Amino acid sequence: MLKQDENLSFVIEPELTPRSEQRIDLYFSIPNEMGINPQTLTEESYFNNHFKSHLAYNANNIHLPLVRSRFVSKNKGEQQDYRQNLNLFCYQVRLALDADIKDALKIDEAEDFYKRANEVYEQSEGLLKKLRRYTPDDEKLLPFFTNADNYLSWHVEQSFLKLLDEGPRSSDYAKERNDLMQFCKNENAYRADKNYNSETTMQDANRITNKMRLLQRLIEHGVILQRQTRFLNSYLKRLVKGTVTAVIMAFVMVVILNARSTFTEVTATLILILGVIYGLREIFKEDITRMIWRAIVQGRPKWRFSFKNSITKDKVASQLIWLEYIRFKKIPKEVKSIFSKRRQQNKQAAQWLHFASETRVSAKEFLPGYDTLQQTLQFSLAPFARYLKRGEGKLYHLDSNKISKQAVERRYQLNMVLVLTEEDRTLYQRYKITLNRSKIVNIELIYSKK
Repeated sequence: MLKQDENLSFVIEPELTPRSEQRIDLYFSIPNEMGINPQTLTEESYFNNHFKSHLAYNANNIHLPLVRSRFVSKNKGEQQDYRQNLNLFCYQVRLALDADIKDALKIDEAEDFYKRANEVYEQSEGLLKKLRRYTPDDEKLLPFFTNADNYLSWHVEQSFLKLLDEGPRSSDYAKERNDLMQFCKNENAYRADKNYNSETTMQDANRITNKMRLLQRLIEHGVILQRQTRFLNSYLKRLVKGTVTAVIMAFVMVVILNARSTFTEVTATLILILGVIYGLREIFKEDITRMIWRAIVQGRPKWRFSFKNSITKDKVASQLIWLEYIRFKKIPKEVKSIFSKRRQQNKQAAQWLHFASETRVSAKEFLPGYDTLQQTLQFSLAPFARYLKRGEGKLYHLDSNKISKQAVERRYQLNMVLVLTEEDRTLYQRYKITLNRSKIVNIELIYSKK
């Protein structure tokens, strides 16, 4: 369920069914030597800049043979229906192709690699033919088809070029490589023949890439749910700030009135005392407000996401988000027990960060052909790596009378416990995340219990 995404990020991808409820808790043990605390990384900063959440109709675990090509054949009916069916098909093809290309690149043996690559090529070619077989006659629908065809053709070409560039090479499979290269050339020529992209766009790598990103977002319309974010405690925060200000001002006024009664005339001493009083007010007002605010919101959700179908605008699901630094004694007993099973050298002084999401699906049913939603929670560890030490060390070896040395990099470890709670089960997992300044080196599942 948890897997690495990019160099310094990981994702959690649970599934949701209609009318279901699900809660995910993450407890991070962050070593103090990493320099992460409420002063260097606030909860709001992490949420706004390093956390993403979205829901989409489930196609994340699909592969090319499982793509529902019947969607693209539904080119009749309302304009929005056609667009949604077309987008569902293209979205499935993109995710399935990415998954199959990634699996193929894990194969080291040239024979098995090119056999798998040829299968992906044939499946991709067949799906593109099905898409083009149902070119709409209605001019109102043609722009939707053109955008989808243009993007899929480009994405397929780029995927196979990546496959050829990163896969194993062997002179024994020159024919297979040439066939795949010819497929890429054919797709390039097809787009040129259709005049999908201008000459100036094609000659500029940035322009063509940005255009395809735009087309990608267009084909996700109606598939990835539209998200609205609301900060839950904005009015409460204003109330706390106003109350603290009023109390401090009342106290200041009492002190000022007492000072005026003591000093019957305006003197330098009175002015100095008033200056000190106002200075102390400014010093302590923010600290007192922050202390009271953290005590009030402790354990309360801070954000709410509302997910809607971007076409029908119907509400599909809602999600509450918690994110806060906590003390170890506030962690549930079961989670404490899991952390206590670490080896002694890993039990170092740490900051404890708690994340939780509680998702409730309000929809009774999803789009035809989809039984689940795919939830994606993406966490970036880039701010965690910001304060890590640079450089490499050296490890020396003595072999007989010869001394050799080996470069070693600095690595750090995060321990994290994941708790997934659904209606009929609770899952506990502990992960060890090893990272350096540039990437997550390894994510290892240490413990799992249902």
